[in-house]
Amino acid sequence: MKKSKFLYRVFVIATFVGVLSLTIFGIAQLLAFLNTGADRSTIFHKDLAKTNYYTPQVTWTNTENPGRPLEVATQSRIERDYMDALYLQSIALQSLNTDGIKDVYTKKACQNLIDVIATNTKNNTRIEKTTFQHNIALDFYSADGQLVVLTDKNVTSYSRVSKNEKFLFDISEVSDYKIMMLLEDGYWKIRHIEKLSSEQKPQNTTQPIVLSTPVSGLNYYPQDSAWDTFGMLFSEEKIDRDFAIIRDLGLNTVRVFIGYEDFGKANVSKEKLEKLTKLLDMAKVNEIKVLVTLFDFYGDYSVIDWTQTQQHAIRLARAIKDHDALLGWDIKNEPNLDYSSRGESLVKAWLTQMTDVIRQEDPSHPITIGWSNAETALDLADQVDFISFHYYEGIKDLPITLATLREQTDKVIVLEEFGMSTYSGLWNPFGYSEEDQKEYYQAFYKNQKRDSINYLSWTLYDFSEIPNQVAGRYPWKKNKQTSFGLIDISGTKKSSFEVVKNN
Repeated sequence: MKKSKFLYRVFVIATFVGVLSLTIFGIAQLLAFLNTGADRSTIFHKDLAKTNYYTPQVTWTNTENPGRPLEVATQSRIERDYMDALYLQSIALQSLNTDGIKDVYTKKACQNLIDVIATNTKNNTRIEKTTFQHNIALDFYSADGQLVVLTDKNVTSYSRVSKNEKFLFDISEVSDYKIMMLLEDGYWKIRHIEKLSSEQKPQNTTQPIVLSTPVSGLNYYPQDSAWDTFGMLFSEEKIDRDFAIIRDLGLNTVRVFIGYEDFGKANVSKEKLEKLTKLLDMAKVNEIKVLVTLFDFYGDYSVIDWTQTQQHAIRLARAIKDHDALLGWDIKNEPNLDYSSRGESLVKAWLTQMTDVIRQEDPSHPITIGWSNAETALDLADQVDFISFHYYEGIKDLPITLATLREQTDKVIVLEEFGMSTYSGLWNPFGYSEEDQKEYYQAFYKNQKRDSINYLSWTLYDFSEIPNQVAGRYPWKKNKQTSFGLIDISGTKKSSFEVVKNN
């Protein structure tokens, strides 16, 4: 018994000494960290400035300096810290919170911004702002390496102002700036920034790019990977087989979808790009053109996020813009469905910006937006090369709908989605049959031949699984989405297949 008590006391004492030692060690490490100069600020606010969340295009137009040459590493640090400062400024103006500002601005410059935010807070005014393009020239770099003066020209930006939580106005600008930065605590901080000039960004005035051929085709997913064309089940053999079927149907176009998150957001996946290129290669072999729909399942639209979506669009455009199978770009599928949740003006502003990005990267291929109905088909009509809309109403009303649109625009119109589901089960006992679908397509082609309709039907296959992102969790909505195809889940061709083939 005495031996057990002795061992227990030894264990308690040893544990106490161990905990005390670890505590002292932790305090010592923290004190050491706080006394390492530049690293001190990272424990507080520097973590807010994440340049991978703020990715405008940056070009250095001049780095020459008569005295001390600008080192490559220093140039990189200046650029990074400058972008961090702009990012944190945007966060502060939007949130009315000045956390982190002292890490990227000197004391005087920081106070100026704090005063602005104090005024905005008093007036309950918020500014959402981002920049897209910077063209930086080095004006001066001090001999001691502690001061730098820059000119940043043709800075494209977007600002959105609200008061009392209500949108007031927005503006897209092109501006020039003069910036002075000082090296403090290992970081380049803005000492002074002055706007030299500014003008409103000009509207798009380019002539519409005409579609290279009349469009007759369908929206495409492989049958075993609906809404996930470029996922784990990607198969060149299956896609090539499907494209051969589409070609033999007498169709010339497919529409495919690029998931924003699936492709890696701003850091677009090399593997995904390779799969997309392979799909385009197979389309070319089968003499099929591909309309690429961007930003599928994207719905944020936050202004601070726009540089991420810009990078996504740029990298995709640069990867495939020269491919012979590319028909054109659809900026986003059914963005008008986000009007109620995100605000119509915000959604339209983002679409306009992304249209400009794609047009700048690829001036050779036409651009469209896939509106969910005819009522919104002419939204941003001046920004696109051809008009696209979706139509799931009665086929007998299609001629009037199309005629009404044609009276309001001279641009080519594409019926980008239409079709009829053959699902009629527990959750839809009065649904349509395959015979109904056949008659639907017969009526459509009667209109198509008379009115020369450009079209993409929905879709080649029926599907066994529909992601919740597409139609929600309710089975009466999801199940309907399984059965729009020309080929059923067992691989049997429906009656509508022959209608398409013979037209």
